Amino acid sequence: MEQMTELPHKELYKFYAAVMIIIFILALPLNASVLHLFIFKLKFWKSKSNHFFLFNLVLADILLLICVPVKVHNFIQEQRYTHMIISKAVLFTLFLNRGASIAFLTVISIDRYFKVVHPGRKGILKMLKKAPQISIMIWVLLLPLTIPSMLKSIHCSSLDSEKYTLITSYFRKTVIFTQIFIPFFILVYCTACIVKRLKTKTVGDEKKLKRAVFVVITVMVVFSFCFLPGAIARMVLVIIRVQEKSDTIQDKAGVAFDGFMVLSYIDCLLDPLVYCFCSSKFKELYLSSYFPFLLKGDLHAHSHSNAHTRSHNTNLLKHVHD
Repeated sequence: MEQMTELPHKELYKFYAAVMIIIFILALPLNASVLHLFIFKLKFWKSKSNHFFLFNLVLADILLLICVPVKVHNFIQEQRYTHMIISKAVLFTLFLNRGASIAFLTVISIDRYFKVVHPGRKGILKMLKKAPQISIMIWVLLLPLTIPSMLKSIHCSSLDSEKYTLITSYFRKTVIFTQIFIPFFILVYCTACIVKRLKTKTVGDEKKLKRAVFVVITVMVVFSFCFLPGAIARMVLVIIRVQEKSDTIQDKAGVAFDGFMVLSYIDCLLDPLVYCFCSSKFKELYLSSYFPFLLKGDLHAHSHSNAHTRSHNTNLLKHVHD
């Protein structure tokens, strides 16, 4: 069964396709190398929380990369959707990708929040260490929330079909907006509390605290840049359709929404920033495995600094003995 939806502003959609091709070319080797690192170097399954959540974020990005070639093909062919089954599968995977990305970004921020702001709450911290169980629960919960994305075009008979489609549509929109805005407010709260904690903290490991601030700020920037514009554009599109504006206005709103969705695909290029700030071990291993030449200067400077320190200590001991 074919579902053909012609695109307005065809040249603009070809530009969208070109952007997606660039994202795919850059993101495929990047995420493949990250996946290799988590499995064979970091052995993520041995981690109690951090690396396990990050690995699931990589899996979410790979789901997105599976869909990008299909979207590129559709846009180049000047169609929004082609084969119905493929369209529904792609839509399901994209919904699952976005839901998983948002969920794991939020969990990472919550994990940092409790470790920095409430380190005394052992029960919650102990629960957050059950990363495999939390990750499985997130994926399982996302499945029923994502399935309505595939039911949009199912038709039964007359009035029952219309009521069913309307209920499904409302449910899908409710899931989409709550999935975006509730995590966003959680991220803002976590970021504000950790930054406040950094300003008031007078003792402890300031370096770890600053890294926690970088983590939540990076997560919030990625979230705000990739997911928030698309959610706002979708909201505007829904309002325009409910108010039954002219076809021209609806087409422009649809084009803008598609553009913001393409923007959200950059998430698979920005997530490695989260990995680097979340795990210094990941950053060191990634650079040493794939870009060792970048570390030569640092290693030389580090060895020179150690040699200088040893020399200083030796001279100091001689002075004491004299």
